[in-house]
Amino acid sequence: MTATHHTPDLFALSEIRGPVLRPGDDGYAEEVTGFNLAALRTPDVVVGATGADDVVTALRWASATGTPVAVQATGHGANFPIDHGLLISTARMTDVRVDPERRTATVAAGAKWRDVLDASAPHGLAPLNGTSTDAGAVGYTVGGGLPMLGRTYGYAADLVRSFQVVTPGEGTLCETDPAHEPELFWALRGGKGNVGVVTSLVTELLPLRTVFGGGLYCPGEHAEALLKAWAEWTRTVPEEMCSAFGILRLPPIPQLPEPLRGGFWARVAITWTGDPAEGERLLAPIRAAAPVTVDLVEEMPYTAMDRIYMEPQDPLPARESCLLLRELTPDAIRAFLDEVGPGVPDCPLLVAQLRHMGGALSRPARTEDAICARDAHHLLETVAVLAAPPAAEAVERATASLHTAMAPYGTGRTMVNIHGTPGDATDRARAWTPEVHDRLRRAKRTYDPLNLLRFGHTV
Repeated sequence: MTATHHTPDLFALSEIRGPVLRPGDDGYAEEVTGFNLAALRTPDVVVGATGADDVVTALRWASATGTPVAVQATGHGANFPIDHGLLISTARMTDVRVDPERRTATVAAGAKWRDVLDASAPHGLAPLNGTSTDAGAVGYTVGGGLPMLGRTYGYAADLVRSFQVVTPGEGTLCETDPAHEPELFWALRGGKGNVGVVTSLVTELLPLRTVFGGGLYCPGEHAEALLKAWAEWTRTVPEEMCSAFGILRLPPIPQLPEPLRGGFWARVAITWTGDPAEGERLLAPIRAAAPVTVDLVEEMPYTAMDRIYMEPQDPLPARESCLLLRELTPDAIRAFLDEVGPGVPDCPLLVAQLRHMGGALSRPARTEDAICARDAHHLLETVAVLAAPPAAEAVERATASLHTAMAPYGTGRTMVNIHGTPGDATDRARAWTPEVHDRLRRAKRTYDPLNLLRFGHTV
């Protein structure tokens, strides 16, 4: 154990193999800081867990002392503040073991999708990761996990075979799957961090070595033509075609290639798992809809999928938001463009994006789960960088205005992973239907009766 302060309150944590840190200790600031720098995190105690035993010990201590608990792996989802309490960091738990015969991966709590990709690729296999392989695999999956290939294969949670999880009530380490603790298994697939701390999961892998994908970038003034063409196109494409339309106001940073750097763009990003020649044929109407300045669509190794959305790889203070849409009508398109299109030159949103849902994302999972986005035809998501207070206020105004404008076309719900900073209980409940929310509350009372897991997007 590494700790500067040895107080009676922390004596029970002396069995932990990883560091136990308090404010002011060397390494504390680094331990509490995640990828998303927007939220201030000042827990009373940080446990740098090295394995499931450390998580068990930490949760038993929290239960005995009534200390609320937050969990962080990569910190991509660190969009809520932590004031006091215990933070369990799983960033050291990065082991990934692949069983090529069963096509499964056992993924520890702190592993990134990049770790899973690197372990799977030599066997010609791939996981259902999202748009950035820098994100943590477990936190992404317990929130449901919306993959780039979601229309083809469904949600990442759909492929989970089992979890190893510590429930906070008694600090018990258990395995859960459809046959063992089925209610716990249900709640961990789309219910986020409400019922336990996952120490590892077993997920199915896909026999994929390459994909056809990338982005088509048009000057932003052509956003309307490109969006209308894309919206019509999404009505007819097969479910092997996964895509998103976005309006991007890119910063002038060296991580972005020229000529994209610092530009205003309309983009269609695609991921296609079929024959590349057929993908090219299907893409023809999009290429013809507006002048394409930058064409990055190509066949690529699955391990190179970060090229498709080119999300930031360096930590930054970000504000995300999400709204699930029933339909993308001409009126909805007009409302979207009126808020974030070329006619709003001072829009502070870095990305305003519409993702095509449907396909496998609309079908029930083989085993019932807590995901409540299967009725959405499209998903609206925004990302902004939070700088000085005036800029942050402008971001909040723009986000709220866009959501108000698009609400008539929405399902009324969000996705928990992309929801952004959780608000009050009513706001947090929007990630689930009333029925699923009530069921999650019952599961919460069973597995976390002291409500220790109350930071973040909780019920």
